[in-house]
Amino acid sequence: MQRRTGFFSLRFEDSIFIDAPPERGFAFFEAMDENYLRWHPDHLGFEWRKGRGIRPGTVFWFRERIGGKVMEKEVRIDEVTPDRFCAFAPTSRLMRAFLPRMSFAFRAEGGGFHFEAVVHLRGVGPMGQRLNRRDFAAVEQHMAEEGRNLKAILEAGAAGAGN
Repeated sequence: MQRRTGFFSLRFEDSIFIDAPPERGFAFFEAMDENYLRWHPDHLGFEWRKGRGIRPGTVFWFRERIGGKVMEKEVRIDEVTPDRFCAFAPTSRLMRAFLPRMSFAFRAEGGGFHFEAVVHLRGVGPMGQRLNRRDFAAVEQHMAEEGRNLKAILEAGAAGAGN
């Protein structure tokens, strides 16, 4: 879902309940080099560039296809609460001006957790939002698919890292 947070800013949000401990979700991301390609069919590549795992200062790169367009990003993790939250931002200052933050939250509830993905975007007013509606719809669709796929992987207890 798109949510306007200011005249020139918005954020994309997706949330899904996963019937597994939040630690399992966080562990999935700790082993992202092993899990990225199986997480979504439009994920094309992942590598740790500086450090490894979900820790402040770790840098990683990923490539994915969204709405038919291939996108690559190198990001640095800047905030972590183990088993609960991680936030990251592009390493490029120019890219960070438009895409200042992305985050994943693992909010415990009962025996499971709500997985929440958020992407913050700046420099997009209402006209830009209208002009980019197809691209933005593709981002929303991709995020929802990632949530559903993560749910299926973790609830099935599929063999592999992070489970």
